[in-house]
Amino acid sequence: MIKEVLRDEKIEILASQSSKNGMPYCGDDYFFLNTNDYFLCVLADGLGSGKFAYESSSAVTQIVKNHQDKDVKTIMSLCNEVLVHKRGAAVSILKLYYDTKEFIYSSVGNIRFFLYNPESDKLIYPLPVTGYLSGRSQKYHTQRFKYEPYAKFFLHSDGLQLQGATSILKTYASLEQNARKILQNNTNQSDDTTFILGSLLS
Repeated sequence: MIKEVLRDEKIEILASQSSKNGMPYCGDDYFFLNTNDYFLCVLADGLGSGKFAYESSSAVTQIVKNHQDKDVKTIMSLCNEVLVHKRGAAVSILKLYYDTKEFIYSSVGNIRFFLYNPESDKLIYPLPVTGYLSGRSQKYHTQRFKYEPYAKFFLHSDGLQLQGATSILKTYASLEQNARKILQNNTNQSDDTTFILGSLLS
């Protein structure tokens, strides 16, 4: 179900989330923030489901809230540290800088990210990094992607079975219309599911 929508003069964002079989705890968690200088987003998928998965993913999002001004690599390291003695989580963080028109992206685990640049008609799809954050020492692969005016992006946990990401991002439909289409094609609730759709407005 659609949980949150953000719109301003630079960007619009929609987030949808549902828990496994309607359970009270969702093992996924997310957070996003928009400022004059940057947009920051994190999606965390706690291992398994239920309360312990929720504890892991919510610990990650709280760390991001508390350290939102730091660079992506530093935030990833802090997220890893907070998961010591917890179940662990797949984590993706992206930070979009308006002045340089680029995404800084880092991810560990099976969370998917797509960026569509309309002028060049190019879909950027970084390959997932296997594993998860659990407090063990890790190296983080941070990538930079330039975005074009009116670029669109999509971030989702592995509970979503998505076909045709390119067609969704290429369409001129609203975020709500695209979200409803995705939800109609994903009626299976056998896993926690979260997705975030974004569109740049210039």
